[in-house]
Amino acid sequence: MSNLSLTTADFEPIKLQRETQTISRPSLSYWRDAWVRLKTNKRALISLFIIVGLLVFTIAGPWIWTIDPSAQDLDQLSTPPGANRVAKIVAPYHPWAGVTTEPAPISTQPTWATQEVRLAEPATTQAVRLEWDPVPAATGYRVYRNIYDPEPDGALGLPIGEIYDARRVSYEDLLDLSPTRFWYSIVATDDLGREVAEYTTLVVDVVRVITIDQAVVAGLEGPNGPLELGDEVLIKFHPLGTDYLGRDMLARLMYGARVSLFIGIIAPLFFVLIGILYGSAAGFIGGKTDQILMRFADFVVALPFLLFMILFKIAFGIGPGESGIFPMLVALVVLSWPATARLVRGQILQIREEAYIGASQLLGAKTYYLILRHMIPNTLGVILVTLTFAVPTVIFVEAFLSFIGMGVAPPTPSWGSMCNEGIQTMLNHPHELIFPALFISITVLAFNLLGDGLRDALDARMRSRE
Repeated sequence: MSNLSLTTADFEPIKLQRETQTISRPSLSYWRDAWVRLKTNKRALISLFIIVGLLVFTIAGPWIWTIDPSAQDLDQLSTPPGANRVAKIVAPYHPWAGVTTEPAPISTQPTWATQEVRLAEPATTQAVRLEWDPVPAATGYRVYRNIYDPEPDGALGLPIGEIYDARRVSYEDLLDLSPTRFWYSIVATDDLGREVAEYTTLVVDVVRVITIDQAVVAGLEGPNGPLELGDEVLIKFHPLGTDYLGRDMLARLMYGARVSLFIGIIAPLFFVLIGILYGSAAGFIGGKTDQILMRFADFVVALPFLLFMILFKIAFGIGPGESGIFPMLVALVVLSWPATARLVRGQILQIREEAYIGASQLLGAKTYYLILRHMIPNTLGVILVTLTFAVPTVIFVEAFLSFIGMGVAPPTPSWGSMCNEGIQTMLNHPHELIFPALFISITVLAFNLLGDGLRDALDARMRSRE
C-alpha cells in the first residue's frame, strides 16, 4: 500500500457552475397583493379617486366656498349656470297709475281683436308696464304671460291679470320677473266674461335692474367709483346657479353632501359591525344556538322598513315638516344588519374547520380570542366589500326618503330633498334637479364600481388564476 502525500491545495473547495432559479415575483402579503391587483382595475381606481374627491368636496368645500346655503339672492331666482349677471342701476320702484281712456264707440260690426299692444316704458325686473288701444265691443280684458311663443297652437300661458273696466287699457306685471323673454297676450272679454278667439301678443325682453341701495347692501361697486343711475354692475356669481328661492346651488350641494354622506357612511358602519359580531357568534357556536340566532335574523329581514321609519319618527317626536335624520339612522341600523350577519356566518362556518383553528383550541385559546384574532381578520375581505356596497344603498335610501318627505326636511339641504324641490321646477329650470340627481348617481356608481373592484382584488382565488 502506497503512502499518499496531501497538501493544502487538495482541500480547496471545488467551484461548480450550477444553474439556479431566481424568484421572478417578490413575495407579497395578502393586502399588498390585493392593492396591486386593485390598481390594475382602472374602473375601481377611478371610482376610488371620485370618492376621495367627494370627501374633499364635502369637508373642505364649505371652507373655500363660504356662501351660506340658506342665504337668498332675490335678484337671482332659479338662475341657471352661466347666466348673464349684468344689472343696470335704476331709481327705486314707484307706483304706476296706469292708463285710462274713454270707451271706444261700438260699431255695427265690432272688432274684438286688440289693435296694438306696446310698452309704456322699458321692461325691467322691477315691472313690465303694458298699454293697448281700446276694443270697441269689449267690457274687459284678460292678460296672459308665457315663456314660449303662443303660436301656432294658441297656448297663451299663465293668466296674470283680469280687468273688468273697459276704460282701463293698461296692466303692470310685478309677478316673479326675471331677465328673460316673455310673450304677453291681451284678450278682450264681453259682458259675460267670455273670451273671443282673437288676441294680440307682444314680445318683451326684460332687463335686469337694481337700485343703488340694493347694490350697496350687496357690496357692489360702480365702474367709476360711486354708483350712479345708468351704471352697469355685475351681481353675485353662482357657478351652478340658484334654486327657486335664490339660494346658491353649489353651497347647498356641499352641505347636502355632508348630510347624505354622513348617513351613508355612519349607518353602514354601525349595522355592519352589529352583523359581524352577530354572524361570528352564530357561526362559531353552531348547533341550536346558530339556528335560533339565524331565525331571528330572518324575522328582522321580514320587518317593513317604511313602517318602522314612521314608528320611529313618532317615538322620537318628529312632527310633519321636521328632519328625521336620527330616526332614519336608527331604522337603518336596527333593520339592515342581517345581510352582513349571514355573510360573516358563512365565512366563519368555513374557517372554523381549518387546521390552525383546531391547533389554537388545543393550545387553550379562548373563544373570543379565536373569533377576534383568527376568524374576523380572515373575513375582512368580505366585510370590506359588504361595507362598500352598503354605502351607496344607504345613500339611495336617504335620497328616496327625503324625496318623499320622510327624511331630511327643508331648509336643511340633502341631495334627496334638493331633488324633491327641483322636480317642481324641472320643466323651466332643469338645473335644480339635474345637479343633485347627478351627484347621487355619481356617488352610487363610484361606490358600486369600487366594491366590485375590491371583491375581485380581495378574492384569493383570483390570485391563483393569474
